Amino acid sequence: MSRYLTTAILARLAEEGMAVALALLALHRTGSAAQGAFVLTAWMAPHVLAAPLVGALPARWYGAALGIFAAAIAALAATVGHAPLPLTAAIAVAGGSCGPVVAGGLSSLVAGLAPAGRDRTRAYGLDATVYNAASVAAPATVGVLAALTGPGRAMLALAASAATAALLTTALPRPPAPARTPPRAGLTAAMTAGMTALWRVPQLRAVTAATSLAFLGVGGLTTTTVLLAEERAFPGGGSLLLTVFALGALAGALATARLRRPVPPARLVTVTLAGTGVALGAAALAPSPVLCLPLYALAGLCDGPLLSATLRIRADHAPDHLRAQVFTLGAGLKITAAACGAALVGLLAALPAALLLTWAALLHLAAAALHTHLTRHTTPPGGTTA
Repeated sequence: MSRYLTTAILARLAEEGMAVALALLALHRTGSAAQGAFVLTAWMAPHVLAAPLVGALPARWYGAALGIFAAAIAALAATVGHAPLPLTAAIAVAGGSCGPVVAGGLSSLVAGLAPAGRDRTRAYGLDATVYNAASVAAPATVGVLAALTGPGRAMLALAASAATAALLTTALPRPPAPARTPPRAGLTAAMTAGMTALWRVPQLRAVTAATSLAFLGVGGLTTTTVLLAEERAFPGGGSLLLTVFALGALAGALATARLRRPVPPARLVTVTLAGTGVALGAAALAPSPVLCLPLYALAGLCDGPLLSATLRIRADHAPDHLRAQVFTLGAGLKITAAACGAALVGLLAALPAALLLTWAALLHLAAAALHTHLTRHTTPPGGTTA
């Protein structure tokens, strides 16, 4: 498991650092962050489209996909602000198309590294911790490296991190073959099978629908938080609030990994979605930005276990031969929902920030209600339909 966690943290550091690195590099070379935002959009856009194809790849190809991912980051370090924008965007699309390996494909391997039960719950808690640790460490690391060596070299460091992860995947254990191997199908059928499983398996349908709805709010949370801090005369407070949220999520994921009596993952999804919604709603009503700090920490504390529970549900209920596709598609749908949420907040940025934050809170509460409704008639944990 330690080899897997090392591989995952290196890959996710590269993924999580790209937004900051692209913005800093574009600003340094062009005097504007606009090109960085455009390239980042090209980097993120292919996730949901590439997810079915990446999910259909055998795990032995993950190293090659991560190699392309690393090469694209290195190429962007050389081309952003120097080469024509269409060429830079094309490189970003190629690299972003491999993103589902980082966002979901690697996590699909955990089920083969830990037996079902408490060990698997702990393993996915650690995997969620890696996600959250990367979201905290990567932006800070990129910022420090950019200040010391320049944004271009900071981006090359991300490429080196991804390349190291690509090499380490060759040492990871191969997932065991399913007990009953399904008949071989064409690539198109293999790509659609994962989406079919997400829809037909009640537990997968419930967690995918609920988390995608919640991520409409998560996608706009960064912009909303920055606006909230500005409105409440808290200069620089937006980044502080987001850091507190990320640290809370890291603590929540660690706590989940250490639970002696694991909470059923379906119940954990509902509780954490509701908890995040209540905390964000309270922050929207808080009269002082200082009072927002503990509320953002509480929201993050609730958000951290959500990822662990989501990963566990996918592992427990996905058919063995479709597990990678379920993971990559689930992650791709969440990222797409987050992108839509970010775009929506951009369009509504003239509204009061408290109203936008209330909207994010209501989406989480609605997601909790949706998950409760969709799981009401599903089989209990342990009675998988997969």
